[in-house]
Parts: sequence; C-alpha cells; structure tokens
Amino acid sequence: MGNVTLRKPDPADNHIIAELANNKRVWDNLTDIMPHPYSVADANTFINMAVTSEIHKIFAIEYRNNLAGIIGLHGQTGVFRLTAEIGYWIGEPYWNRGIATRAVRLLTHYGIKHLDLVRIYASVYDFNKTSQRVLEKAGYRFEGVAKKAIIKNGVILDDYRYSFLDDYMTDNYLMPEDS
Repeated sequence: MGNVTLRKPDPADNHIIAELANNKRVWDNLTDIMPHPYSVADANTFINMAVTSEIHKIFAIEYRNNLAGIIGLHGQTGVFRLTAEIGYWIGEPYWNRGIATRAVRLLTHYGIKHLDLVRIYASVYDFNKTSQRVLEKAGYRFEGVAKKAIIKNGVILDDYRYSFLDDYMTDNYLMPEDS
C-alpha cells in the first residue's frame, strides 16, 4: 500500500473535497461538525482552517496521486496536551482498498514520532465495523464503550473508543504492509 501518501490540503483541492464529502454515506460516519450537503464553499472554509490551525494537523490522503480523503490529528489542550484525537474519512470511490488503514498508520507514526504525542484516540459509532477494523489493523486497541453517548441521524448510539499509545510504537510499526 505504498500508493498512499499524506500531504497538506491545497486550495486547488476544493472541488474534489466537495465532490467526495458531499455523500451521505460518508457523512453518516462523521460528526455533525461536517456539514451535509457539502459545498465547494464548505471545502474552502475547511482548507483554510486546515492550513492555518496550530492545534489541528490535517492532511489530504492521496492514493495513486488522487485525493481520496482527509485525515487529521485534533490536538487536545491543558492536561490533555500530549493526546490527540484522530479522525478520517475516505471518499466512497476509494473504499475497501486499505487506504484508511495505511493513512491511519502514517499519521499515527507522525503524531508519536514528530509531535511527541503519547496517546492518540478515536471514537467510532457502534455500527461502523469497517472503521473499527481499520483502527485494529493500524495497531489501535479497543478501550471500551460509552453507552448511549452519541446521537446521529436521530438515533442514539454507543461510542466505541480505540487508542494508540506511544509504547505501542516499534521500529517496524509501518511494516509489514497492511493486510
């Protein structure tokens, strides 16, 4: 899966981000901070935030030189400043190719090795088994369930929490390639 790379979003990405993000099947797995429907204006606002934020480290996911999604580390503050939440989405045309797993591995490595994070966590809706598998394959460990912690599309859901700690990092963390 060496065909997956991360790079900073660029203003020229606005149309493809809007095209990929304006998909209810993508949005159904994300927090409501992401608007739906999703417009080019929304993409412009997002890209501006992504390139100027000090606390959020956000990247475009490229697969074979095509923008396939977005991934970010959302830094915490105060006593939680050595922790970040990882969030990601992949455009539907790129689903089921191992792209998310590779992107999560790349950004996790970056967060631990270059941002000096000691903990990265993710929250996943109970029905999103695909994202749960992505995190497990990327080396994240299941921590527990917060019952009835989320409401999405008018449905109350459980929040599945996964984490990656700096002591999980090994020299061969990025290898072997994702299965």
